Amino acid sequence: MSETDLELLARYTRHEAEDAFAEVVRRHLDLVYSAALRQVRSSHLAEEVAQSVFLKLAQHAQEFSPSTVVPAWLYQVTRRHAIDVVRQEARRHLREQIATKMNATDSAEAGWEQIEPLLDEAMQALEETDRSAILLRFFANKSLREVGETLGTSDDAAQKRVSRAIERLREFLAQRGVMVGAGGLGIVLSSHAVQAAPAGLASTVFTSAFAGTAASATASSATLSATTQTLAMTTTQKALVVLTLVAAVGVSVYEVRQNAALRARNLTLEQEHIPLTEQLQQLKAERDHATNRVAALTEEVAKSKRNPAELLKLRGEVGSLIRENRAAGEKSALNKITSDPASRNAMRETQKLGMSAVYGELAKRLNLKPEVTGKFNDLLADSVMDNIDLITQALRDGKSQSEVAQLFASADAELQGKIKALLGDEALAQYNDYSQNLLSTLSAAQFAPSLSGEGPARQEKQRQLREAMQAETAAALKAAGLPADYQVVPMLNFANIASESMAEQSLHLLDSIYANVAARGASFLSAEELTKFEAFRTAALNNSRSALVMNRKLMAPLSK
Repeated sequence: MSETDLELLARYTRHEAEDAFAEVVRRHLDLVYSAALRQVRSSHLAEEVAQSVFLKLAQHAQEFSPSTVVPAWLYQVTRRHAIDVVRQEARRHLREQIATKMNATDSAEAGWEQIEPLLDEAMQALEETDRSAILLRFFANKSLREVGETLGTSDDAAQKRVSRAIERLREFLAQRGVMVGAGGLGIVLSSHAVQAAPAGLASTVFTSAFAGTAASATASSATLSATTQTLAMTTTQKALVVLTLVAAVGVSVYEVRQNAALRARNLTLEQEHIPLTEQLQQLKAERDHATNRVAALTEEVAKSKRNPAELLKLRGEVGSLIRENRAAGEKSALNKITSDPASRNAMRETQKLGMSAVYGELAKRLNLKPEVTGKFNDLLADSVMDNIDLITQALRDGKSQSEVAQLFASADAELQGKIKALLGDEALAQYNDYSQNLLSTLSAAQFAPSLSGEGPARQEKQRQLREAMQAETAAALKAAGLPADYQVVPMLNFANIASESMAEQSLHLLDSIYANVAARGASFLSAEELTKFEAFRTAALNNSRSALVMNRKLMAPLSK
């Protein structure tokens, strides 16, 4: 018999069993995502809400009583958080307009389009036990026996409870002009109340739930809400799980449960990189086999000198194997994946998702039409894939630091030419300015949850932090003799993967920027906030270094 939700959560809290928590996520992600989607009316925001909800579950799992109904708890937390998101995004007026239209409907039998805008409000009006019964029966698709077992009652009692709850839902809807029969309502709920969450969201939720506090960042302006910032970074982290190339911007969140978070992060990355590890092992095995075969054939050549024909044949075979061995050594762990068109395209789509999150706010600023935004994101994704190939080439050829710098400067110039051709000179200038300030906007946004105060006071501190980051970044670049447009986010500067010495220079630069910001921050941050910022600084450096090392190993030829 499978473990109950409470048993899984108990095992998770007692033994830090990530597999137990992952099973709870698998069971209830669709329910949470669907409930969030009805509230926020945006698939992206619904994903952000889902991650926040499961983060709360991870933090509060040890507090659950034996009578807790996990789907009901998740539903309530989802509703509260979704309402907060709607308020922050100023989208409540849209829902009210939809509800008004629905109230004016006077049809004999309502459909899902009329029920959906009012469903969660109706659910909230139910008593807790009735709401749990509806959630278990129609949202979680439990049998009446399972509903009864969860609620501690008989099958018959569960049937009566579900029927009564459905009737109260129907009455609530009728009062708002939405007419539907009890039987029809049950069918509609079973068919539409829960829909499949986007592919990959479970992995993202699992990762972010162990990260302590969700990464609330995107390359955004000061006016972008904290909710949208959270969304963009968590969306970007999908790329991190797959490749840790674009997504690992290196500006890590200060983690409340840092040790558990790092363990979970490492576990997740290890799990996601199993295919790459297997490819690496296979390539090494092929190379070793070729090496051993060369040695064996060389010995045969020595023994066959008396037979010229056999000698020529063996020498030819040795030469072929040497070339094969050399070719195998020039491949990276990613080569076998990127050489397959379907796999390469899948990886490219992941990078497109990550870059569209990082540069999504820029597209809004430029008022790009959807089709132009798509082309812009395609350019960025293609650039990432091209840079992956350049990194392997640079590592294979052992290029010097100056050669690496020139190689990636040329690649960036090519990208800028394409952006200029697509968007024009003014948009290109905004792109460069936006990219130049990524560290400042990301850092200020990510650290915002650690700032004290409410509303305007916190926003003012965030503004001061962002401006301090910008000023210290400019000063650090000038002192280091680097150009003003040098990308200081380590993982977005691809040369750092191709050159270990350049990576160390970048990490040292990042550390000095944070150190100077901390000194400047003493004028507007409290002692507690400064302590948190130091932890933030340490986590950012450690995560950046780990991501750079991991990518360098994945992209380096096996011979290296």
